[in-house]
Amino acid sequence: MRRSIDELRTFYGDPKGALVRRILAGRLADAWGTADSCDVLGLGYATPWLGQFNGARRLIAAMPGGQGAEQWVAAARNRTTLVDDRALPFASGTFDRVLLVHAIEEADDPQALLNEVSRVLSPSGRIIIVTAARGGLWARTEATPFGHGRPFSRKQLERLVRHCGLEPRAWSQALYVPPWRPMLPFSDGIEQFGRLVAPGTAGLILLEAGRLTYARPKARGTLKVLAPAPNLKPVPSLKPASRLVGATTSDLAQSGKPLYGGDPCTD
Repeated sequence: MRRSIDELRTFYGDPKGALVRRILAGRLADAWGTADSCDVLGLGYATPWLGQFNGARRLIAAMPGGQGAEQWVAAARNRTTLVDDRALPFASGTFDRVLLVHAIEEADDPQALLNEVSRVLSPSGRIIIVTAARGGLWARTEATPFGHGRPFSRKQLERLVRHCGLEPRAWSQALYVPPWRPMLPFSDGIEQFGRLVAPGTAGLILLEAGRLTYARPKARGTLKVLAPAPNLKPVPSLKPASRLVGATTSDLAQSGKPLYGGDPCTD
């Protein structure tokens, strides 16, 4: 069951939520900048960050039915809609950027949700999934929205996006500061220390993915082509006979590079 819109709004209005907004906003700015001339979809509860994409052509906040929707800031390019996350009401290839926050952790079927995200993504589009990290302290307390639903590891997220035809491009971790109010004033130092010394304690994982430029269809199994039986009678040949051997689709995917300390995301 998803957290209600009232619970999410309350959390992001208190000091812990304000810290999450600030740290995550910095990572998204490093990845996408202001999303100039892009159509941007926020799925789940992404409204605290959508406003920073002020170069976007259009901003849509899609909120799952089990969560509920809130009225977003009124502007000509902004829209809010309540959706079924297994059947998004958008045409295929509509969005250049899709941001998922509080989207897959409590989804009834995360794979079906990501299949829909893949469908509405443009050929050169990018998605960023933000989710609670397995092993992080934020996933272990029910006092925050990240303590509900299923946390993920980086490898689990990579498998999910690959199953829907996307390829991991970059990744990052954030929120090393424990979810304890006395520690919040020291968050900047703890973030730097945790990134270098204790990466396994991060509270959030960010994974960016996009479409494969040259995708080959998945093989149903090993393909074998049998060579014809050789003629028992010697026959002169201009070139040696050749034979086709069985082949399977190889895994061309490689792990993405960290967002921090790496190249910025580009199309």
